[in-house]
Amino acid sequence: MAKYRVQNPATGEVLESFESATDEQIDQAVASADAVYREWREKSVQERATVVKRVAEIFEERKDELAKLIALEMGKTIAESIDEVEFARDIIEYYGVYGPGLITDYEIPSTVPGKAMIEHRPVGVLLGVMPWNFPYYQVARFAAPNLVLGNTILLKHADICARSALTMQQIFEEAGVPVGGYQNVFASHDQIATMGADPRVQGVSLTGSERAGAIIGEQAGRHLKKCVLELGGIDPMVVLDADDVAAVAREAWNFRVYNGGQVCNSNKRMIVMHDIYDDFVAELKRLA
Repeated sequence: MAKYRVQNPATGEVLESFESATDEQIDQAVASADAVYREWREKSVQERATVVKRVAEIFEERKDELAKLIALEMGKTIAESIDEVEFARDIIEYYGVYGPGLITDYEIPSTVPGKAMIEHRPVGVLLGVMPWNFPYYQVARFAAPNLVLGNTILLKHADICARSALTMQQIFEEAGVPVGGYQNVFASHDQIATMGADPRVQGVSLTGSERAGAIIGEQAGRHLKKCVLELGGIDPMVVLDADDVAAVAREAWNFRVYNGGQVCNSNKRMIVMHDIYDDFVAELKRLA
């Protein structure tokens, strides 16, 4: 059975399967990203930002198609899918428009002779490991600012998001990111570790479980690499009192089932005072 596959969440039907990358393909991807980085970083920040801005334009042009892809992959509604495409578009556009200003060098006061400057420079190849719940948003906030800065991207997406992952690579390339500058990799857990340890990879960003974060964080520390970890949790909603218990219950319900219930900070637990408990639960049952 292929590790990467699109499976209709409503029916369980496997719609398409994808072969995982070989070790040789992973090494080639890292080598390509490293080679392209040396060219991409030499372009002006405005050139890079123009390319990223074009990515946002393509997201808008292909909005309906992109929405259908993730609805079939992870189960959110079409309306929610369109909202996510638009959110990702806005993030990408933001960095395309404002990115150059955010990374302008500037002088700071110095207590010794000479000048003290803050400079923003790219570092190289970055690896992103992203989850299924917001397939476009998670990538947009990682890839867009780093491409404007001059880094290149290796993106390992969730196993169930193969179609949208491949489509995003195609969009970045269509917009003008050089081939190899943004690459989707159908990598295994062992291959993620291999890429993270590779001296050509300068940093890792993971959105995932605490277990995965502990592994990535330990590895990054061992190799003295930058890492960004956004990890999961069990979030409580505490209801102490309410004038309109039913309204509060409806809010709790809506937040819990939003995005197919697949939101890291949704209310997995509801802690309700005893005197309103029965009314609160009754409204949840009615909504169910």
